[in-house]
Amino acid sequence: MADRLTGKPIHLDISDLPMKQGIITNRNKFILGPSGSGKSFFTNHMVRQYYEQGAHVLLVDTGNSYQGLCELIKGKTKGEDGVYFTYTEDNPIAFNPFYTDDGVFDIEKRESIKTLILTLWKRDDEPPSRSEEVALSNAVSGYIEQIRSKNSHPSFNGFYDYVKDDYQKVLEQKKVREKDFDIANFLNVLEPYYKGGEYDYLLNSERQLDLLSKRFIVFEIDAIKDHKILFPIVTIIIMEVFINKMRRLKGIRKLILIEEAWKAIAKEGMAEYIKYLFKTVRKFFGEAIVVTQEVDDIIQSPIVKESIINNSDCKILLDQRKYMNKFDDIQAMLGLTEKEKSQVLSINMNNDPKRLYKEVWIGLGGTHSAVYATEVSTEEYLAYTTEETEKMEVMNLASELDGNVEHAIKRISLRRIKSNKEN
Repeated sequence: MADRLTGKPIHLDISDLPMKQGIITNRNKFILGPSGSGKSFFTNHMVRQYYEQGAHVLLVDTGNSYQGLCELIKGKTKGEDGVYFTYTEDNPIAFNPFYTDDGVFDIEKRESIKTLILTLWKRDDEPPSRSEEVALSNAVSGYIEQIRSKNSHPSFNGFYDYVKDDYQKVLEQKKVREKDFDIANFLNVLEPYYKGGEYDYLLNSERQLDLLSKRFIVFEIDAIKDHKILFPIVTIIIMEVFINKMRRLKGIRKLILIEEAWKAIAKEGMAEYIKYLFKTVRKFFGEAIVVTQEVDDIIQSPIVKESIINNSDCKILLDQRKYMNKFDDIQAMLGLTEKEKSQVLSINMNNDPKRLYKEVWIGLGGTHSAVYATEVSTEEYLAYTTEETEKMEVMNLASELDGNVEHAIKRISLRRIKSNKEN
């Protein structure tokens, strides 16, 4: 980052030092900026710093914002890192939520399995009853015990078979009434994810994703962002990949950055899961970062405020001029003081025309705040840009250079510097 007035580089710590000084109590971040404000550019710049300092970075994206940086990392590590997943009809993202490398099903693993099954089972406006929650919890625990006792291969198909046979007998012995837990309805609703069903591939992957050692992973799920069934399920399963890292990578910094995908899970039934993620990640030297451009979503959703904003001690706002007529609502939602409001509304109002940069406001713990400039080299700009024509220029040249994105960026950068000197 740079000083907004002089352009001098600044070493800016928005995670560790504020924690040590007691300014913040968690490292979570909430980033708000409309389209064109430089939001994706800033987040590229930020996550690259994390990656280069040894952190594990997992990104859930819905717009190819991190493809350039991911390809650059893949090239620099000779394919050892920089993993880019995207959802296609021919090669859909598939998982096995019951799989663990070490066979350990701790409380985080069990909770994520239950949350996933609840998402499959219940509609947004249909919260489970207490007896249904207990029945589901017992079903998951019973299946885990069966995996251990029989040393069988875990899968969603196996869980479905267990509920249909063994667990149904358990319920009959306990004389659980249909109105307390309708097992026939439960099995019927989950049938599309069972073998032979429309989505049977989704939760029964034979290929275990070995992502524990990968430090830069992007899940691009733009193709399914409007799919009411696949989008929330795939998002939750991706978050499970992160929770696995969170549990097992002791003493290593890790972060999950969720772009607009958070909307798929910030529903009534998912509020507790989001809250759980944001509260728990702090204990594992991790942080959760949510990025959004839809101001109406944050204003209208109390779930977002309770689960995300209240558990993010670092707020990052980009140019808010598009939201001028709604800024009072944003100010109230984020609890900004008048001084902080005036800082935010000064963003990009008096930029130096001789410099190429955009400004960003960063607030920590409600007590420390300032506006900084995101000002980078030409090479960094080409790595982070989300402009389609510029991305294509880099990728097309890289394809001519055996896929070497770094060499392509260097060539285009030298070309631009030469052109600027001539002009």
